[in-house]
Amino acid sequence: MDTMIQAAPDYAAIKARQNAAWASGDYARIGTTLQITGESLAEAMDLPAGSNVLDVAAGNGNATLAFARRGCAVTSTDYVETLLARGRARAEAEGLEVAWRMADAERLPFADAGFDAVVSTFGVMFAPDQATAAREMLRVCRPGGRIGMANWTPEGFIGQLFRTLARHVPPPSGLKSPALWGSRPWIEEVFGAGAGGIAVHDRRFVFRYRSPAHFIEVFRLWYGPVHKAFLALDQAGQAALAEDLHALIARFDTATDGSLRVPSDYSEIVITRG
Repeated sequence: MDTMIQAAPDYAAIKARQNAAWASGDYARIGTTLQITGESLAEAMDLPAGSNVLDVAAGNGNATLAFARRGCAVTSTDYVETLLARGRARAEAEGLEVAWRMADAERLPFADAGFDAVVSTFGVMFAPDQATAAREMLRVCRPGGRIGMANWTPEGFIGQLFRTLARHVPPPSGLKSPALWGSRPWIEEVFGAGAGGIAVHDRRFVFRYRSPAHFIEVFRLWYGPVHKAFLALDQAGQAALAEDLHALIARFDTATDGSLRVPSDYSEIVITRG
């Protein structure tokens, strides 16, 4: 019997495409609406002022700003320069001192055990080599320190959005869904050996837009994965994707006045480094 051997994903090529996707549109227009999730994570971690914090895949800086507002010394990293620039502008507007560094979540340019805490809100979950990114977060966090994350769940709205996009534009072979990071069993599997404790709390962020059509318009213009999915399709494919997105929204939308109010489940995770 022949044995099928699946080639390992080309992570370098995947990251190059991801970088282009997140640099397209303007994710900061979406990201700033999620600021409350960074504030919630900062409160959940309850770090003392002066803690040395690394924000991994920081995007436009939601967690960065939340921890800096609480007196932490934050190093904010991402591999998309335009996103770091948006985060820097936000910090400067508030008079917050933050260190900025271009960095790949799968190869963090920092010493072992160099931070009191390592955090990420809806960022590191998109690293294609997921196990390596998890090991890197553990490596740079000191023993007894904390790792904190906010990650979309597989069955929540954004997790289902990823699934909808994948039906129309299949991801590279071997690439796993980023929503795995919102699953407690997966978190325990990849972080458990290096953790002294893992706390996972169910949280919900509510998307609010003028209408379902307005949500799709905004995400099509500014949210990298949706933006690139539409660009990859012909006219008929774009119409089919839009139809499926409307159907997905209808499953979750709780608004009754024609606007959009969509709760999206995410996991708020605090890991104590063993």
